[in-house]
Amino acid sequence: MTVPASTTGPQPSGSPILAAGDPAGTGGPPGEGEAAPKPPWYRRRGILLGGAVAVVLAITIITDLPQHTARTTEIANERTVLSEIDTDISPCTFAVQEAFQLYADESKPSLTAGNRARIPGLLRDDQSACSFTDNAIFDLSNIEVPGSAAGRDIGAIVTTATTWASSDALAAIESIQTLISSPNNAKAKADLATAERLAAEDRGKANSELAAANVVLKAHLPNPALPRLPAPPS
Repeated sequence: MTVPASTTGPQPSGSPILAAGDPAGTGGPPGEGEAAPKPPWYRRRGILLGGAVAVVLAITIITDLPQHTARTTEIANERTVLSEIDTDISPCTFAVQEAFQLYADESKPSLTAGNRARIPGLLRDDQSACSFTDNAIFDLSNIEVPGSAAGRDIGAIVTTATTWASSDALAAIESIQTLISSPNNAKAKADLATAERLAAEDRGKANSELAAANVVLKAHLPNPALPRLPAPPS
């Protein structure tokens, strides 16, 4: 009877077991004789994850940075807003100037009875032009301004111009309406003087706000078209 060779004895050098289990020829499985070679850096999980995080952080930082607007573009944007202010406030500026003119004309002996009879209706129209019942004043108060350093000053002009029209000019017109029907009304005269003073203050404030914007922009944008209100006739 033939006895099979022991599987635990020495193996030939060309044994398939050695070739399959110990390709490096170290006499043992990988990791017992020496450490297995590390994968290339671009296949290492830690480095890949770290790189991905760095890219995400870089994108986040870049997108969060304030967006730089060219000076010429910013000046053009602010000039557009100022143009919108002048357009929206123009019906009121015309109305308040007309109201003062009607107040002066009403006392003239040369004014015909027919024209004198038209004054109350004209003043009602003037009053509406400076109130929020007029779309132009509503649009004025809702003008959008750029979110820049100069834009903050221009936004302040929008607020000041709205106050000038819907408060100061409107109060002046309403005082004139009272004085047309009651020329000796002391309160109406005092209210008219107050409205003129406040209008002058707000006009100066708007010009100062424009000057501040010009400093930021290093430009010379035009002042908002807020006229001086004349003093009431003596």
